[in-house]
Amino acid sequence: MRILLAEDERDLNRIITQKLTSDGYSVDSCFDGEEAIDFLDATDYDAVILDIMMPRVDGFGVLRHMREKKKTAPVLFLTARDTVADRVRGLDAGADDYLVKPFSFEELAARLRAMTRKKFGMKDNVLCVGDLVLDTAAHTVQRGGVEIRLSTREFQILEYLMRNQGIVLSREKLENHIWNFAYEGGTNVIDVYISYLRKKIDGGHSEKLIQTVRGRGYVIRQTST
Repeated sequence: MRILLAEDERDLNRIITQKLTSDGYSVDSCFDGEEAIDFLDATDYDAVILDIMMPRVDGFGVLRHMREKKKTAPVLFLTARDTVADRVRGLDAGADDYLVKPFSFEELAARLRAMTRKKFGMKDNVLCVGDLVLDTAAHTVQRGGVEIRLSTREFQILEYLMRNQGIVLSREKLENHIWNFAYEGGTNVIDVYISYLRKKIDGGHSEKLIQTVRGRGYVIRQTST
């Protein structure tokens, strides 16, 4: 999934970006609230991490802009201010969660998973389509009980397809949720990765879960019940 991180402490920004990237997220990072607003106006994110005390526009201002623009991505506030009043203000402003610095990256990752589960209506970290099972926390994929090894990009695309089971996703939408603004790739990159996934997910199975909808994009769904 695609995450926006706005954190003005450059070392912390870099470390969080590296951690999230290693966990399979696509991350756009910036260092002040104005930059964050520019990013938010340019694309939709699956989750947003905002430092509260940022230059130019603070986290509350960024969140207010998001909600005025009808941006519904869940928001996690990062802050060194740990009073009850500060936490209440953050949550009342429309944030979905609040994490006080210093924090463990394991807790940050768990809170992100919890927020995105809620966004996609999931009860746990496991996605299922027929006998295909993907665990977003363990980063494992199985079909018919047999483990399937995927690259990071393959896993990201499959996860996004499964989170939107039954919904046709265009190539543009898939690209926008898998790659950040630093990406410079070919126009057929999604087609290439879908081909890889089909071989690994559907190869050897009579029921083909990954389907092409001509002129519209790709969808994952069961063809039989």
